[in-house]
Amino acid sequence: MPKTSKRNRKSTTATSVDLSEDSEFDTSATILRVNSRQVLDSRGNPTVETDIWLRGGATGRGTVPSGASTGVHEALELRDEKRSVYGGKGVLKAVANVNKQIGPKLLGRSTLEQEALDILMLKLDGTRNKSNLGANAILSVSMAVARAAAASRSVPLYKYLIKRKKYRLPIPMMNVINGGKHAGNNLAIQEFLIEPIGAKTYVEGLRLGVEVYHALKNILKEKYGNSSTNVGDEGGYAPPLEKTTDALDAILLAIKNAGYDESQIKLGLDAASSSFYDPKTLLYQIDGRSMSSTELADYYDSLVTAYPILTLEDPFSEDAFEDHAKMTAKLGKSVKIIGDDLYVTNPERIRKGIELKATNAVLIKLNQIGSVSETLEAIKLSKDARMAVAVSHRSGETEDTFISHLATAVESHFIKAGAPARGERTAKYNELIRISEELGHEASYAGSNFA
Repeated sequence: MPKTSKRNRKSTTATSVDLSEDSEFDTSATILRVNSRQVLDSRGNPTVETDIWLRGGATGRGTVPSGASTGVHEALELRDEKRSVYGGKGVLKAVANVNKQIGPKLLGRSTLEQEALDILMLKLDGTRNKSNLGANAILSVSMAVARAAAASRSVPLYKYLIKRKKYRLPIPMMNVINGGKHAGNNLAIQEFLIEPIGAKTYVEGLRLGVEVYHALKNILKEKYGNSSTNVGDEGGYAPPLEKTTDALDAILLAIKNAGYDESQIKLGLDAASSSFYDPKTLLYQIDGRSMSSTELADYYDSLVTAYPILTLEDPFSEDAFEDHAKMTAKLGKSVKIIGDDLYVTNPERIRKGIELKATNAVLIKLNQIGSVSETLEAIKLSKDARMAVAVSHRSGETEDTFISHLATAVESHFIKAGAPARGERTAKYNELIRISEELGHEASYAGSNFA
């Protein structure tokens, strides 16, 4: 990302580079107009979309996703809470905050000053969790600023964010079976994922994942009937399964039926364990049992021993740093223990995790923190600490492909964009196909780090 200006040289995105002349002398990237609107996400709920127009004719758009399984430490998603309109989920307050408060402050400013503009919005909001203007309002503008700046330089977004000689494309993390808050079955684990590490390229990895996804459909349909292959918010199936091992066994059979093996396609679990944790009893409810954190750790250990699990996300509740640290110390040499609700893409919480060695990987979600600059800071902190990075979608998604470019720019190990189904999910995977084609031999594949 270009430097902000001579007045703003302190940067939280040190891996970025300057792609243009100093923004103080470039008027083509200055903002002429900002307009926000209420649109719908993939669940049919309202979300915020913002467009920005520049003096040189370039434009940029940012459309914000929304989560279902959200951490308590996430930045605030501002909703109207008027029950008679969209069941209280309207975002017209956030839209008005962009059009009446944020937009006027940005007119005449350069989009090449990403960090400075993000800081301006944070100061305008004035709260720790963006509860005044709304993280959804701020992020929509922040994303639009980055896209408009890239367009003004006539470069793809990923090259604008971070310029490299070569890029590494991420491993798709495909959510193929849903449980927890993403399904209506008895599975406590929220997501069961496939991760095609054995491919030579991103495009081949995507194909392997798709073929396993279709093989899984046939298995579930034969065993549980047609209704078992209805898909959830993220495109994964939600069959009437009872236990974690039922789902893992079905996926292993699908891998075999598709003609692959455990060396080519690994498994991942997103436990989202805060959703089955009782803070009163300090127990976790999983597979029909109540488990202490120690018992749950032993259970995860048994799963990792029995199945080719590469990633384990949020194995304990969102404030259980010490439990995560014990798990990472025990399994971290062979498994990526990913912090999502634990960190919520917040640099402060990531610093704490690094200090305690809580995890060896981090999940990155733009709307958890609410600005592009803070997201890049969180990624830089994580990579400097040698933590693996997974850039992620949300369950309530849009057609916006920002995360495909972000994952490419920062060379994340993984991209978590759901199953290879539903347009808002395949949009991310398809954009990476285009990026791969554009880069050609300049693109490698992250799977080689694990194969």
